[in-house]
Amino acid sequence: MNSALPEPTLPPGVDTVLSVLRSCAIVLGDGDEVVKASSAAYSMGLVRGGAVAVEPMLALARSTRRDGEIRQAELDVPRPGVQRAGEPLSVSVRVAPLGSRLVLVLVEDLTERRRIEAVRRDFVANVSHELKTPVGALSLLSEAVADAADDPEAVQRFAGRMQIEATRLASLVQEIIDLSRVQDDRLLMDPEPVPVDELIAEAMDRCRQQAAAKQIHIAAGGIAGLYIHGDRGQLAAALGNLVENAVNYSPPRTRVAIATRRIASAAAIGEADGELIEISVTDQGIGISEKDRERIFERFYRVDPARSRATGGTGLGLSIVKHVAASHGGTVSVWSVEGQGSTFTVRLPAGQNPSPATATSLDAPATPNPLPAPEARS
Repeated sequence: MNSALPEPTLPPGVDTVLSVLRSCAIVLGDGDEVVKASSAAYSMGLVRGGAVAVEPMLALARSTRRDGEIRQAELDVPRPGVQRAGEPLSVSVRVAPLGSRLVLVLVEDLTERRRIEAVRRDFVANVSHELKTPVGALSLLSEAVADAADDPEAVQRFAGRMQIEATRLASLVQEIIDLSRVQDDRLLMDPEPVPVDELIAEAMDRCRQQAAAKQIHIAAGGIAGLYIHGDRGQLAAALGNLVENAVNYSPPRTRVAIATRRIASAAAIGEADGELIEISVTDQGIGISEKDRERIFERFYRVDPARSRATGGTGLGLSIVKHVAASHGGTVSVWSVEGQGSTFTVRLPAGQNPSPATATSLDAPATPNPLPAPEARS
């Protein structure tokens, strides 16, 4: 006579409930065998070969089967498949008895939440650090002005430095506001056709004074009459940051080139049919090392902190460019050779020209080149 117990089965309705849960679900039998598991349990690598592949998770299930207590823990588990060499997944595990013989394991992936929390902590810490510098300088300068009340020349000198620090503080606050508006990378709600020619003109005007002081010539060329499908304010901020960076990191008596062209999206990003507008900003500056190229789009990262302080840079400009490109469904990339220069290239979805005028070529460089071609408009 066979006295073996029958295979455990799910109580009525449990299968339906598990199918609609957001959490990853695993039901274990009294021999630790997997009775039921959601597809997410397999894709996350929690279940392999009909068994739970994470030993700490299995230990929680055994303890709950033994005493009937509900348990909860946070674990780090290896990433599945080819990603196993990367950072582990952070998961929340909740284990509860299910009937007399089964154990229910619910797993929630906290990896992205933890990443966002870490980004927020770093952002707050970085902002606090960046604000301390101009605020502290303003405090010291105000004391110096008070002490030099009887010396008009000293007062004027300190007042000029206070104005510089106030401008730096205002720039930092504005860039923090700009970044907060675009950093979630969500696609735009109300995009419109934005004329690229006007964006370039605004960027050149924004940097004209700094460029003139260093005798840097800004040249623009390529295809005129192009439009980008997007948000004008965000696009103007992104392009302005690229041109401003090119000027700030270029030596005197050099040139900055802005080139535009229209390309097929399949060749650029490999996604939907259509066209992209490519805008490249090329300088003859100091260039960027390979290790720095991997980090230049991070918030508050500076290739040359001393130069950034001297030019009033906040370390947020390229991060804003990256997020603007992402929110528009585009990309940003960089080509650079140390001592020769850099080219930043933004590719964004083309917009439809509201007027039927034909775009014309202005013969500007369309490929990375540290020596810009002769200007077509300036």
